[in-house]
Amino acid sequence: MVKTFQNILVIQTAFIGDAILTLPIVQIIKKKYSNASIDVVAIPRTAGVFANHPAISEIIVYDKRGKDKGAAGLFRIKNQIGKKNYDIIIVPHRSLRSALLAWLIKPKISVGFNRSAGKWLFKEIVRYDSTMHEIDRNISLLKPLGLTESERELPQLYPSLEDKATVDRLLIECKLSSKHKYVTIAPGTIWNTKRWPTERFAVVCRKLINQNVPVILIGGKEDKLLCEEIIGIVQSKIIFNSAGRLTLLQSAEIIRRGRVLVTNDSAPMHIGVSVGTPVVAIFGATAPEFGFAPVGKNDIIVEIKGLKCRPCAIHGGKKCPIKTFECMISISPELVFEKIMLILENK
Repeated sequence: MVKTFQNILVIQTAFIGDAILTLPIVQIIKKKYSNASIDVVAIPRTAGVFANHPAISEIIVYDKRGKDKGAAGLFRIKNQIGKKNYDIIIVPHRSLRSALLAWLIKPKISVGFNRSAGKWLFKEIVRYDSTMHEIDRNISLLKPLGLTESERELPQLYPSLEDKATVDRLLIECKLSSKHKYVTIAPGTIWNTKRWPTERFAVVCRKLINQNVPVILIGGKEDKLLCEEIIGIVQSKIIFNSAGRLTLLQSAEIIRRGRVLVTNDSAPMHIGVSVGTPVVAIFGATAPEFGFAPVGKNDIIVEIKGLKCRPCAIHGGKKCPIKTFECMISISPELVFEKIMLILENK
């Protein structure tokens, strides 16, 4: 075991939410080893998660489904970063490809989970505890380094001044000033069984607007039409569509300025936690017990407990396996609106 750590690499090439929940690892390492250089390997879609972070020295973009696809791409990335002589490589992602990349680089120490598809490639293996929150699971990878935390470390995102200026311009376009306290709603997700029905989001939007609370809909380019559909149902001058117009960190900034974020079990939920905005998270096919629930002190989870069919999958799916979608249909707009107002009235 090396006594000092100079060069450290974290490999996380999973989804946006997974990338955000990896940030506590680098934050804790930087606290303990302030002079260490900490690099991160990420895919193009999640590289923005790590941008501007004061704990991160370099972001290495691994386009594993594009120009770096296959064995040739893997070795290109390995050759790009393997000259740094890393003391430690930490791999929270449980894929064989991530484990193989760590092994090829040949650090002094490599750490991964016992559920990794390439666990035999690591020098240190940590038990994956399914009862823990993902933040705490990831932090457990630091135990072989002798690092422990008495309190949970929350992820932090760092929008730039340019990101903030972009959000300023968007709010001016929407005719919203600093005195307008809006609610942000993220209605999209790539998994259909994790998506609360469109018309129910529309009902919640209308109820907020009736309370003179503006609504800003957020999401990626793939969510633009969904948000337009909601706006078409609501028909109000104080509901706005920002889907597809903002980068990840710009979305974080617009969420930060809002009073509440309403979202499915998806990446925006973790963005809300990382910027300190209270989250109302709607869970259907999945469950908080998987370890991906929001953990802010004022966050609220909306779910229907006691259903025999739930949860049906860790990531959800394209359609309900029993064709009832009861886990989402049973969540009423009135219940979600009630939880939003509970936060608004206490802020």
